[in-house]
Amino acid sequence: MTDPLLIPCPSCNGLNRIPAERLNDHPKCGRCKSEVLLNKPFELKQGDYASQIKGDLPLLVDVWADWCGPCKSFAPVFEQAAAQLAGKCRLAKLDSEANPQLSAQLGIRSIPSLILLRNGREVARQSGAFPLPQLMAWLRSQGI
Repeated sequence: MTDPLLIPCPSCNGLNRIPAERLNDHPKCGRCKSEVLLNKPFELKQGDYASQIKGDLPLLVDVWADWCGPCKSFAPVFEQAAAQLAGKCRLAKLDSEANPQLSAQLGIRSIPSLILLRNGREVARQSGAFPLPQLMAWLRSQGI
């Protein structure tokens, strides 16, 4: 048996210890009983950021805005990626208009922007909307 992974709950930000072999069993949060590993992106907000970057699974953040056409066209691709990556990488959407302080803190200069975080640190960044095969290839090149 392997050491459990620390994974923040997307609903309450509580840290959960989940054995690696149970990642595909739809684990529930010990605090709020919500599902910890979603097969769709969750909404990331300023107040959640510090908690959500913790943990052992990578976090891919899509920074977007409602007025951005490429952001809207990329949204279904990001949803498909979330379904394929459940248990390997967590996916979150950050509305840059609703969270301007966090967007500035992350150095967002163009949208859509993807930020890949691992162990609380940014490890890769990509700007622009692209098709699912290209997104998955980029993530594979990052070790996901």
